[in-house]
Amino acid sequence: MTTKIYPIQFEPILKERIWGGEKLKTVLNKPITSKITGESWELSTVEGDVSIVANGELKGKSLTEIIDMMPNEILGTAVHKRFGKQFPLLFKYLDAREDLSIQVHPNDELAKKRHNSFGKTEMWYIMQADEDARIIVGFKEKSNANEFSESLKNKTLLNLLDDVNVKEGDMFFLETGIVHAIGAGLVVAEIQQTSDITYRLYDFDRVDAQGNTRELHIDLALDAINYNKVDTYRPYSKNLNQSNAIVDCPYFTTNFIPLDGKETVAKTADSFTVYMCVDGEFVLEYNDVISKYKKGDTVLFPAAMTDFVLSGKASILEIYIS
Repeated sequence: MTTKIYPIQFEPILKERIWGGEKLKTVLNKPITSKITGESWELSTVEGDVSIVANGELKGKSLTEIIDMMPNEILGTAVHKRFGKQFPLLFKYLDAREDLSIQVHPNDELAKKRHNSFGKTEMWYIMQADEDARIIVGFKEKSNANEFSESLKNKTLLNLLDDVNVKEGDMFFLETGIVHAIGAGLVVAEIQQTSDITYRLYDFDRVDAQGNTRELHIDLALDAINYNKVDTYRPYSKNLNQSNAIVDCPYFTTNFIPLDGKETVAKTADSFTVYMCVDGEFVLEYNDVISKYKKGDTVLFPAAMTDFVLSGKASILEIYIS
């Protein structure tokens, strides 16, 4: 029997974090039961956290299982050729009730050598921002390993780092090596390489319920950091009912679709496409089947889905590998 191809949703993988809150429920309607839920992993093949299909004929199967069954149909011919049966991206929503730790991610070369992992290039879309919310991204001025190490000893690291006030709809692209932290009062959609490798540099001297501080990874981080001043903000167009380019990098392409009416989508079978609905609601028509999505939904469109129609009023992130 041939499995029918259709848009696939997955059970959210919910993560408690010391800095988490309740907005994943109040803003995105996720089924959280904790007051410190920081992350909803929407689409993942990270070991120990593999997404499970929530809808349709494939319900109950894991993302790795369905890729193994139908690699070209799910991943796309070009993605399958490049990555084998690995799903190369990880999609999350984050709720920062408090500041996240200041951290950095290694590049592919370091991550492969030390952890047998991909690096972690990522991007953030700000879905909700409290007044005066900000992020930390890179250095105010060019720095170096000695200055950085001294600032950690003297607890003056924040003086070196650049913080940026943010608002809903802002987009930031963070290549590996950029020191960063999501600030308090933000709900963020995050797109990244499939990797859970993080070097924590500073955690504001926080302790958990047992009075323990979280582990830092200073020695590993020193040669992973980009000490240059960088610009991570990405402006983008908002032309209605079409894809507006935001990020096009070797790891993923991300577009913004401001939907107000209808858009007919035609794609090749080279890559899967993921839609993250960051506001509003939309309807998808495919092979005479209608599916409805709302803010906070993440949907995997298998590469074999090459023609479909979107309608409604929504803001959508469109992600694929080019």
